[in-house]
Amino acid sequence: MNALCDLSATELVQQFSSGGASPVDVIESVFRRMDAAEPHLCAAWLPDYDAALAAARASEARWRQKAPIGALDGVPVTIKEMIATKGAPKPLGTAAGDMTPQAEDAPPAARLREAGAILFAKTTNPDFGMLSSGLSSFHKLARNPWDVSRTPGGSSAGAAAAAAAGYGPLHLGTDIGGSIRLPAGWCGIYGLKPSLGRVPINPPYIGRVAGPMTRTVADTALMMGVLSLPDTRDYMSLPFESIDWSNLNIDLKGVKIGLQMDAGCGIPLDPEVANAVEQAAILFQDAGATIKRVAPFFTADMLNGLDRFWRARFLDEMQALPAERHHLILPYIREWVEPARSYSGQEVYTGFNQIMLMRALGQKWFAPFQFVISPTSPVPAFPAELASPLHDPARPFEHIGFTVAWNMTEQPAASINCGFTSEGLPIGLQIVGRRFDDIGVLKLSQAFETMRGEQRPWPSNW
Repeated sequence: MNALCDLSATELVQQFSSGGASPVDVIESVFRRMDAAEPHLCAAWLPDYDAALAAARASEARWRQKAPIGALDGVPVTIKEMIATKGAPKPLGTAAGDMTPQAEDAPPAARLREAGAILFAKTTNPDFGMLSSGLSSFHKLARNPWDVSRTPGGSSAGAAAAAAAGYGPLHLGTDIGGSIRLPAGWCGIYGLKPSLGRVPINPPYIGRVAGPMTRTVADTALMMGVLSLPDTRDYMSLPFESIDWSNLNIDLKGVKIGLQMDAGCGIPLDPEVANAVEQAAILFQDAGATIKRVAPFFTADMLNGLDRFWRARFLDEMQALPAERHHLILPYIREWVEPARSYSGQEVYTGFNQIMLMRALGQKWFAPFQFVISPTSPVPAFPAELASPLHDPARPFEHIGFTVAWNMTEQPAASINCGFTSEGLPIGLQIVGRRFDDIGVLKLSQAFETMRGEQRPWPSNW
């Protein structure tokens, strides 16, 4: 039998309702798992056993009275360290960060708490969320549960590792270029980057979203029913839309799916990754979908321009810190940002303008399809000690060609496991939907989760 910490959120809610399990037993199971795995994974930060146990006892009493306060009452959840939670500092994953306790929950954390979820720990991320790895000047090095010599990915590093290792069923990450999908792919879990504004956040920014990271599509759908509720603090949020997140049925007959096997730039596609994605496409085709291969619209100029703009933006943020903290930032990050000191205004503007070009070309490119599938990453998880697959601050984003454009086009995109390498490392399939069609992405993901067959057991060698 699975330990309680390995049950899905949908299973836990059913167990709480029937009296088959108690929120207290579940949170104790989660902490036992975390205590065993943390020395190996370094995925969690600021766990609060006493507060979590008190919240679990209160939830247990509500369930006994048949009066849960929300859809997630008693279900454990972790929150990425980049997302503010009341009373906890938000150092942004860097030793140069501010340790002042936050005055209030950010919108996603507030919605989860209001729904009765038990926020028992934060999860780790790299300096300022700027890396696709768990390398941080503040947190211990996060590692991948499938192979602790490999990275879990990033920047939602701890969230992905925690989900794969069974620190409860629900985890919240953020994504501005692949920071939910890349670690989800490398850790074999499900991660959704919603449409921009679907999940209110604070502070909002171009391309930046918060989203679920779970083991199952159904659990992500359950979270979205809570996370998508409105919050006026996000001045870029979408108008609230009442969506039946529980209805994940889809008829694949005639559904038009684009198959993208070339990112358009960056590092070459690993053959094992390519084969797993090709096999996924065959499953969709056998189920009645129409599959058409597509050449990329994304280019090296787009990637390099965005990189240039991000360097300039980060230089401004870094200079806002007290000068005596600058040396505390991860050396890789400091080396990456250094060229921005010499950029002209025109160079920064033309870098930013690549975002608008992505939106214009991406919309036209996507128009013939309801969905596009691709690899999440061109390569499997790389060594944990590296900042990126190339570990070169001059070429830091050569692995995000499949993911980053969809942040800028504001479209929903998810990563779901579609196989394993010969070394046993997970391979992610990215599923992209039309702008605002978050529920469509979940439906196609649910169809694939059903079609892909039995998965390997989750890592448990703690």
